Amino acid sequence: MPAAWQPAYVALNQSGELRRRAAAATELLAPCRLCPRQCRAARLANQTGFCRLGRAAVVASYGPHHGEEDCLRGWSGSGSVFFAGCNLGCVFCQNWDISHTPAGRAASAESLAAIMLELQARGCHNINWVTPTHVVPQLLEALTLAANQGLRLPIVYNTGGYDAVPTLRLLDGVVDVYMPDFKFWQPDVAARLADAPDYPEVARRAIREMHRQVGDLTFDDQGLAQRGLLVRHLVLPNDLADTRSVAQWLASHVSPDTYINVMAQYHPDGAATDDPAPAELRRTLTTQEFRRACADARSAGLRRFDQRYATYS
Repeated sequence: MPAAWQPAYVALNQSGELRRRAAAATELLAPCRLCPRQCRAARLANQTGFCRLGRAAVVASYGPHHGEEDCLRGWSGSGSVFFAGCNLGCVFCQNWDISHTPAGRAASAESLAAIMLELQARGCHNINWVTPTHVVPQLLEALTLAANQGLRLPIVYNTGGYDAVPTLRLLDGVVDVYMPDFKFWQPDVAARLADAPDYPEVARRAIREMHRQVGDLTFDDQGLAQRGLLVRHLVLPNDLADTRSVAQWLASHVSPDTYINVMAQYHPDGAATDDPAPAELRRTLTTQEFRRACADARSAGLRRFDQRYATYS
């Protein structure tokens, strides 16, 4: 990063606002109103909600991750922290073993801060919070400690897109790069595949708020993501995700310069391998289906695609 550049949270921490945001987020845990489910579990008393977590965040794994987009992984990796639990119930989840069970180690604010500082010391280009929606208070607490100890990497908020706007507003000036999924367009599909019929409406509100905060994705002089919105869209068999509608909405209601990663890696995983799952989910994506989705995204008016998109255009 250029010497003059600083991540958004540094100024908030110096003013004391970051600590205030952490306290405000923690209040949302009792009862829990962090995410759109509003399950109202008494998480400060360690009662678990839909996400299967109580007071503490649970870290499943962390380290330099080289499988992210080029603008995040660079040459030294994205400093990814994978959190257990999730506020979605995707039947095809490719992280099923950690999202549907609280697998991992409970982490205090001090240990989360130490993890972020370790990733910085290992040369990672950013701190990538993977599935952070249900642990925002814990992350803000830890970020305050880490910033006081010299953390200066940009924060990537890597989410399934099922985020509540009031919670996102607590992250305004904290997150540098928002990286939400936009999984489904049709409510009935979202209900069947993620136990969240309101997902399309929620994701639209959340993505507009994210874009309001950080704008279109920008890069530093080395091609690394510095600030902005990066949307991921996983193409599903039989066009279950309705790629054209997602892309049209992004182009017309967010920005035609929305940076998007149209993703081809769907394969049956989690409960999608079971007989009750829709038959179309029990197979991999075809090349023809993916090429059609890429063409739909381009014809919808989007014009900034992750570099790997060029392979299929």
